[in-house]
Amino acid sequence: MDFASLMKSQIAASKTPSGGEGKKYLKRSEIEAQRQEAYLKEQEEAEKARIERLERKRKRDDEEAARKAEREEKKARLAVESKKIREEEEEAEDRQRRKRLGLPELVKEKSESTEPVEDGQTDVSEEELQAKLKDMSEPRILFGESHAQRLRRWRKLNEKALAPKLSDGPIPTSLDLLEEKDMKIPTDVPSDPTERKFLHRQLASYFDLVLREWQNALARRPREVKESFSGKQAANNFMSARENLRPLIKKLERPQDLHDDILKAVMEIVHLAQLKRYVHANDAYLRLSIGKAAWPIGVTMVGIHERSAREKLNENENAAHIMSDEITRKMLQGIKRCLSFAQTRWPPDDLGQLMG
Repeated sequence: MDFASLMKSQIAASKTPSGGEGKKYLKRSEIEAQRQEAYLKEQEEAEKARIERLERKRKRDDEEAARKAEREEKKARLAVESKKIREEEEEAEDRQRRKRLGLPELVKEKSESTEPVEDGQTDVSEEELQAKLKDMSEPRILFGESHAQRLRRWRKLNEKALAPKLSDGPIPTSLDLLEEKDMKIPTDVPSDPTERKFLHRQLASYFDLVLREWQNALARRPREVKESFSGKQAANNFMSARENLRPLIKKLERPQDLHDDILKAVMEIVHLAQLKRYVHANDAYLRLSIGKAAWPIGVTMVGIHERSAREKLNENENAAHIMSDEITRKMLQGIKRCLSFAQTRWPPDDLGQLMG
């Protein structure tokens, strides 16, 4: 073996660690990988331990809640039994006292559970009554509740369930609202009660549609527009129109409360608005609110004697009596605001039909 081979073997032997245990030197990336692996393993063990602690705590809480419910139930049962025993003892003592004094025994009063029900109403057996309450997802028996009280509670629940369902629009109403394709308002007031009721549903559906579209348009505005002065003013106008139209919806629910003159004028306004003839609809609104009566301007009495032309100002035949009622006046204001919004939501083909 020459010198070069000997030196190469010596150098190779010096680089190899004694014992063959692996590398003597590690790269920085290998050290970082080992550190990351150890860290992840530590975090995984810590998360596992935390989950185990939470699971043990939840189990303890559930067991404690079950024990507490059991204690409350037992306490209530013992309270009922104690009350019953105490009443029996008091009744026995009173009976012995009356016997000792030579007094006649008292006739036991009928319990409230056996008292008759209200006039004109039929009674229901206890088993059937509890079954009906259970079907309604209601407690079958309340603490201290008698049969009569339980029967009244069941009747109130039935009345509440049978009450007319209100719509979910801006103005809740018991009227069955129609789709937009069925809202075509006729020109004349129908005489048939069924058709008249359907007309009221059409009017309520139209105003509900306008208010719903108005509300959606306000909700779609950017935030900075909503918080501006004009944006707040627009929201206030909507809320004012909605509140002003509530009396109209209530009158539509009760046909006998809405006068034919007002109904015919509102029909004309809505009919022209559906045809997108907003100027003519505004004229109909003015005829309804102001009327055709002569309005005095300035001084009405300029001489000693009243002239014949002045007498027409005091006639009541064509007097504008609609605006004298505060509720009706606000109702007409709500209709006018809905009319103003409708021409922006459903613009007319003829620009001459836009109101100023």
